Amino acid sequence: MSHLSPQQLLDRLDELGIAAETVEHEPVFTVAQSRPVKARIPGAHSKNLFVKDKNGRLFLITAKDETAIDLKRAHEAIGASGRLSFGSAELLRATLGVEPGSVTPFAVANDATGQVTLILDANLMEHARVNFHPLVNSMTTGVSRDDLLKFLRAVDHEPRIIRLPEPPGELPNAAPEPM
Repeated sequence: MSHLSPQQLLDRLDELGIAAETVEHEPVFTVAQSRPVKARIPGAHSKNLFVKDKNGRLFLITAKDETAIDLKRAHEAIGASGRLSFGSAELLRATLGVEPGSVTPFAVANDATGQVTLILDANLMEHARVNFHPLVNSMTTGVSRDDLLKFLRAVDHEPRIIRLPEPPGELPNAAPEPM
């Protein structure tokens, strides 16, 4: 089974009537590395965790980039069995068709068998515009949060929107986003 290319993904967004704005940039692999890129692009940015539970069920957790997530407790919030562990690069490639560093909710379009449950953090979904890699980490594509949901439903991946548990003892970041 072949996976979508970034251009095929952008074409699919267009076919669905989704206004998407894509910016090309140097490849970025971490939230910290991507800060200068994100500073140039309006809207909320994300981090994406590809995880599995003790029964082998797969989850893609998409959260606002600077959100602290308590992975020791996240399984309770998302309905997983037991503690979560990260999925391997091979499993990521096989199910979502992307490389580590390029993980994105758009990649569920490549999960034809519906193995991956998509979890969207409520903090991210409070923003009108959300930004993700279009299957590669050398571009960022911004869409409205409603259009993100429209796309996910079009590829048969109804997301679960939940507020993820934060690590104990950390106060939520109350500082305003830099302009």
